[in-house]
Amino acid sequence: MKTIVRIFTVLTLFVSIHCGGSVSDDKTVLLTVPNDPTVSFRVWFKVGSQNDPPGKEGLANITASMLTDAATKQNSYEQILDKLYPLAASYNASTSVEMTVISGRSHKDNLKEYFPLFTQAILEPALKQDDLDRIKSRVTNYLENILRYASDEELGKAVLYNEIFAGTPYGHIDEGLIESVKSITLDDVRGFYQEHYTKDNFVVGVGGGFDDTLVRQLKEQLAGLPVGKSNKALPPSPKAINGMEVVIVEKDAASTAISMGFPMDLLRGSKEWYALAIANSWLGEHRNSSSHLYHVIRESRGLNYGDYSYIENFPNGGRLSMPPQNVARRKQIFEIWIRPVPNEARHFALRAALREFQMLVEKGMTQENFELTRNFLKKYVLHYAPTTMERLGYALDDRFYDVDGSHLERFRKMMDEITLADVNAAIKKHWQYGDMKVVIITNEAEKMKDALVSNTPSPITYTSPKPEDILTEDKEIISFPLDIKTESVKTIPVADLFVK
Repeated sequence: MKTIVRIFTVLTLFVSIHCGGSVSDDKTVLLTVPNDPTVSFRVWFKVGSQNDPPGKEGLANITASMLTDAATKQNSYEQILDKLYPLAASYNASTSVEMTVISGRSHKDNLKEYFPLFTQAILEPALKQDDLDRIKSRVTNYLENILRYASDEELGKAVLYNEIFAGTPYGHIDEGLIESVKSITLDDVRGFYQEHYTKDNFVVGVGGGFDDTLVRQLKEQLAGLPVGKSNKALPPSPKAINGMEVVIVEKDAASTAISMGFPMDLLRGSKEWYALAIANSWLGEHRNSSSHLYHVIRESRGLNYGDYSYIENFPNGGRLSMPPQNVARRKQIFEIWIRPVPNEARHFALRAALREFQMLVEKGMTQENFELTRNFLKKYVLHYAPTTMERLGYALDDRFYDVDGSHLERFRKMMDEITLADVNAAIKKHWQYGDMKVVIITNEAEKMKDALVSNTPSPITYTSPKPEDILTEDKEIISFPLDIKTESVKTIPVADLFVK
């Protein structure tokens, strides 16, 4: 029965991708799905954490929350929740480096009650001190406690991005820095809102079973935003990485999380991107046992839960199974994510992942792996956006990246056109092994530093017998050379992260 349901879901999604219309102009993206009884809204403002003023890191994120998680001039926050509950509806904000999206969804029968609540949140926020205090408290708690002490996986990824983009507008996480968040005032929020939430700085997206009247009403309402300019930012230019540059975060932890990567000049939409997507999927498809790193580190050796790689920003990887929408950016990184391994296996796991990546960079994919992976991806992409809301998110991202047509449709089409030579050429052009940032969240940081710098062998033991071919391969991994210089390794106490 589960197999039948899965097949039906994929077939339904296939039909919706090819039958649902996407119409757009300079300010509007419309995704018509006549049989959908709900209407989805996504209003994309061209602003994000890269626009945070120095010393006010986190202001973009807090301003967005002050629209959707706070009072309006018409209703208190508690009244809004009370009114949304019987409608089985909601709205929220998401802030990333270059995008802030106010999204919401309602059944068509409830639009009369829902629509004013949604538009008032954007147009008439109350901007009250008690809401700001509550939101700041939540954000500082996330930075001080949750991110640093409850989520080593997200912590490693956050430190990696901060390290790669240090000194650029991308150089802090969206939530900001602790002291900066604490310093944010209502005047800061009002000023940021007036500057960036303007009639010239948004694209409105509507999906589902809507009519022209609703779209016209929404555009007329948003025309009441302040006059302003459209934000246009150049991609950041991160500092060059010289060899293996390692950051070890000292933390009293029973396991070790590892993230590593480097910046790339490749964005969604080009043929090279889809070619590299095939190589990346074979190496480390997110949350998928088909990936090679998963097979080497988890399946064959049982060292952790999963091992993945990415050519696009993928926040909340521990929670999401499919790529998120509306986290687009003009500068991406290649990233390998090693989910926590026992501390005694940390050096071995790092070597194993880097060895596999080096072999892929130097040798490329085989014809057999290429065929298997592109056939897998052509079908797997059908799972990327099973809902109207998600497809609408992709449609807005198509606008951001200036994709010719639909990314989801182009993805499938490219799987029929790309050759093995295309994939291996993209690997050679965009991936390299020598210059990489490595972030390690672990205990006994100095001990780990000494082992890395000394290139100390990293023997591994197992609780159950392993096949002879695995043990033979282990002998190579144990002594796989890592050229890491003493001056290229720094250690940081976890309590010192995200302070200022």
